[in-house]
Amino acid sequence: MTSTDETPQAERPTRWVTFQLAGENYAVNVLNVHEVLKNAELTPVPGAPASVIGIINLRGNVVTVMDGRQRFSLPSMPMSDASRILILEVGQQVLGLLVDSVAEVIELPADEVEASPAVNSDDSSVHIHGVISRPGGLVILLNLDNLTQTVKVH
Repeated sequence: MTSTDETPQAERPTRWVTFQLAGENYAVNVLNVHEVLKNAELTPVPGAPASVIGIINLRGNVVTVMDGRQRFSLPSMPMSDASRILILEVGQQVLGLLVDSVAEVIELPADEVEASPAVNSDDSSVHIHGVISRPGGLVILLNLDNLTQTVKVH
């Protein structure tokens, strides 16, 4: 008898990197996070979309950096000691996302993720993969494929 049966195997938990923007908790799949930078010298790009705050040289590669607050229409805030740039790999694209702080890596069972609510009619809701309730409050799980579609600098 083979090990396959008619009962689907439960989905394995996924790991997510949590971070904060304007006091709210967000997360991206750990498989998309290449690294987390504390400091980086940003070079502004004239004519770039408002959410693009500049580019950085990351070991010889030019990486576009988006402001997470600007991307989600949140009030702007200057960088602080807690600010970090998440270097994200999405498909063939590598980009940076400036966040207020990075918290931890969490493991989430797929059955605990709730579908994203239809909150508004603008395009920010398409960036939400789902929501999960944690002891510290809700965590919004981001869909990076949709988040990065509108960011093209080169």
